[in-house]
Amino acid sequence: MALFQQSVLKKHIETLNNAMISQKWEKFQAHFLNATIQQNIRKSKEEQYQEGFFRDLFVQILRYTLNPEPNSLTDLST
Repeated sequence: MALFQQSVLKKHIETLNNAMISQKWEKFQAHFLNATIQQNIRKSKEEQYQEGFFRDLFVQILRYTLNPEPNSLTDLST
């Protein structure tokens, strides 16, 4: 049994911005496929890198705001 109906997935996929997805994918690859960074991740204990992973992925790559100001919006297009 699928988690989402195919019609719902198709509708959502059609609304995605392909240029932004490509840009974010390139940032992801540049960071997480970097050999030095990969080596540092492998040397770290899971607990050591857990917070760093979330910060690297969500803040640096996807541009989420940690602890945002009240009534502030984050522009994810950059």
